[in-house]
Amino acid sequence: MMEGRMTKTGNAATGADMAPPIQSLGDVELFWQQTQGWIASHYLSIAIACASGALIIALLYGLRMLGTRLCRREHLGHWPRIVGRAIARTNLFFIVMLAARLVSGYATPPAVVAGTIGFLFTVATAVQAALWVRELVIGIVEYRAGEEDSGSSTLGSAIGIIRLLVTAVCFIVATLLILDNIGVNITGLVASLGIGGIAIGLAAQGIFSDLFASLAIIFDKPFRRGDTVKWDLTTGTVESIGLKTTRVRSTTGEEVVISNTNLLNKELRNLAHTLRRRATLMLSVTYQTPPEVCRRIPDMVKAIVTAHDKAVFLHCCMVNFAPSSLDYELLFDVLDEDGEVFNSARHDICITILESFAKQGIRFAYPTQTTFTAAPDGTMIMPYAEAPTPAA
Repeated sequence: MMEGRMTKTGNAATGADMAPPIQSLGDVELFWQQTQGWIASHYLSIAIACASGALIIALLYGLRMLGTRLCRREHLGHWPRIVGRAIARTNLFFIVMLAARLVSGYATPPAVVAGTIGFLFTVATAVQAALWVRELVIGIVEYRAGEEDSGSSTLGSAIGIIRLLVTAVCFIVATLLILDNIGVNITGLVASLGIGGIAIGLAAQGIFSDLFASLAIIFDKPFRRGDTVKWDLTTGTVESIGLKTTRVRSTTGEEVVISNTNLLNKELRNLAHTLRRRATLMLSVTYQTPPEVCRRIPDMVKAIVTAHDKAVFLHCCMVNFAPSSLDYELLFDVLDEDGEVFNSARHDICITILESFAKQGIRFAYPTQTTFTAAPDGTMIMPYAEAPTPAA
């Protein structure tokens, strides 16, 4: 008798993993009859399994509460908060089914009961995995975008589209996994989704190109709202970054609208991250300036530039004998990112050079031309006839 009972139990446990879930009213009646018989013959094992399951549920629920607390601890960094956010989204139904799956083997349930537990566990696991992946991906995207951008109108629309796409992909994959586990042939469905995705991608190629360009702005951060950028002949301040276009307020006052794809394909200069700004000035003095004064000009200019607290002198030297002037090139850097500070420093240095040259009697050159007339033998003569001497 004992041997026969053990053989019967072993067969039930062996076929539990292969038994299908409840699919009809007959299965419901069979499920109820087998459950009653199982409870009557294995009540002690069932009690121990229920106690173990309750302990597992309590531990998993405590882990979920720990994840909720990690979301509120800003000093721990972004990765603990992202992981805690995913853990906090753990579903109670998944916790219960996980505990039931873990302890069901000890209680040796009937085939229909075990099959039902396995089916519900598969559904709960697929949905829960989709929730975890969604929270991790969105958390990483929001971190890369920055808190100030994700909450503002700059990239809020793009992040909203990302949430929608990630959610759709995760739950579509979860649905396909569930259908595959219950025996549905999903080959045709997967092929249809692939063909539909290709058709939509080709029809909206330009929109998706600009959308992915906005994602590149989120992750790579070549510029942000408020930065001063320059490309080609346009210089301006970024006012907004949308899903398809970026709007820049140029220095001349008009609003420049450019697609995200075209903007990233250009050589873009972000002037907001300039640690220093370089000024290049051309100082032109007249040819009548004495050579000894010309030799002192670089030292005079260097003293003027180094006296300014924001300026760093690079060089000043004569570079050219122009048709109307002696040209000096002056290079110096202003150690500040602000354009107004740079303009003010350059203005002060120019005015000081003008004052210093005026005190030294050094004259700035301007375009002039002098004409001399020569006789056939090469002797220089005046370009006009001398006036006749009046009679006595």
